[in-house]
Amino acid sequence: MGVSYKKLWHLLLDKNLKKIDLERKAGISHYAVLKLSGDMDVSTDVLTKICDALDCGIDDIVDFIPSDKMNQVRKTEGND
Repeated sequence: MGVSYKKLWHLLLDKNLKKIDLERKAGISHYAVLKLSGDMDVSTDVLTKICDALDCGIDDIVDFIPSDKMNQVRKTEGND
């Protein structure tokens, strides 16, 4: 199972926020944001802080994707 944080980036755009704003508002590290940018796993603590800061639910910032579909998505994104 993989994760995609595309919803998070769209939400930031909708709220006119940048990644640095997310770091400050949620009180998370730059490293956590880098992991999110790479669709890597982060702790539930990080996700909770983001949801609190953006006043949203987990389903507003993350999608869980089956591994076989995640591989297809990564191949497609690499060809753009």
